[in-house]
Amino acid sequence: MKPSISVITLAVDDLERAVAFYRDGLGLPTKGIIGQEFEHGAVAFFDLQAGLRLAVWPRKSLVHDVGIPLQAASPGEFTIGHNVGSKEEVDQVMEEVKKAGAGDQGPGA
Repeated sequence: MKPSISVITLAVDDLERAVAFYRDGLGLPTKGIIGQEFEHGAVAFFDLQAGLRLAVWPRKSLVHDVGIPLQAASPGEFTIGHNVGSKEEVDQVMEEVKKAGAGDQGPGA
């Protein structure tokens, strides 16, 4: 197998809130929520870079798909990094995500 990652999937409790955060707040391109006609099918994909997408999927749908019990969300379960070149850029990015609606629990928590 050739190592490759094409989709990173995040489980969220509020799909619409997560879409608003990543699309409206951070400006990530998306076609919005798709698959709503299917039970456990609603998901939104965001293009990150060539060959890589972020998917946000309701937590209840993800646990159904993988066959594990639903548990309480924990902000320490997963992180996505975004490296920048200076402390000033860190401050700028943090201000942007706060304006986009990120809080203690994260977008769509």
